[in-house]
Amino acid sequence: MAVSFKMCASFGLFVGLMMLGLVSSAKFDELFQPGWAMDHFIYEGELLKLKLDNYSGAGFASKSKYLFGKVTMQIKLVEGDSAGTMSSDGPNHNEFDFEFLGNTTGEPYLVQTNVYVNGVGNREQRMNLWFDPTKDFHSYSILWNQRQV
Repeated sequence: MAVSFKMCASFGLFVGLMMLGLVSSAKFDELFQPGWAMDHFIYEGELLKLKLDNYSGAGFASKSKYLFGKVTMQIKLVEGDSAGTMSSDGPNHNEFDFEFLGNTTGEPYLVQTNVYVNGVGNREQRMNLWFDPTKDFHSYSILWNQRQV
């Protein structure tokens, strides 16, 4: 499986990564640090591909922490079995979890989300997508403040 992220002026990824105007001139490696499998990060200009194979996946985290913000990612998913998982280190981690669930049946693709606070999740939600996320890049956003995500 490979997930492609299109990097543009309004691009940010996962756990609290984008604040107003912060990303407009920054490069991926200025804002994020790979967690493992450097050979599974493939840069193609403004495109970042993360590879998942039988040996490893790829993970990254923000170099900074943010109390509130908005993350926007442009993703084009590979066809077929596109299952992916995300995790954080430590028992008291905080995380926004955003995953495409595997699709080998031809049914609509599912996105599953969860929010972990101090290591506790139990807020899973699944959504059927009304479009095919493998045909083009689509934008997904997470907005959070002191009252809601």
